[in-house]
Amino acid sequence: MQPLNQLSSFSGPVWRLISVHYAATPEIPVTSPEGRFHHDGEFAIYASLSAEGAGVAIRRYLGDGVSRVLVPMRLEADRVADIRGTPEASIVWQDIRESGLPSPTWVFSDAARQAGAQAMLYSSRSRPELSHVVAFEPGLLSKTGAGEPFVAL
Repeated sequence: MQPLNQLSSFSGPVWRLISVHYAATPEIPVTSPEGRFHHDGEFAIYASLSAEGAGVAIRRYLGDGVSRVLVPMRLEADRVADIRGTPEASIVWQDIRESGLPSPTWVFSDAARQAGAQAMLYSSRSRPELSHVVAFEPGLLSKTGAGEPFVAL
């Protein structure tokens, strides 16, 4: 893990799984007030560095009945924190949060935001060789192609 005060640029493809209702505007932020790396209504857009990773990331939520599309996008950011390889950032945060405690993962995103990061790279919880990204600011992601219906395996 690089220190959070050593931010790097990132320019490359990412994939986002999003409800079919938002397929035309995949660069919108999440609608939930909190998640793995956002709380108190903070801006966040979650994506993966591979199409496979996007499917892995959403696995916990697949029973919700929402139809999704996989949208190819591009992330362009000058200041990106990289916490890949930090197991504490990839824990199951939902159960801790449901108990009334703050998610321990917020420590990482709070520190990255405070250091001026526009986005943060992190490892997949269930498949650490896969990487995900969370964008903290609008305008960093752009759609690069048509979304395809997502079918869970």
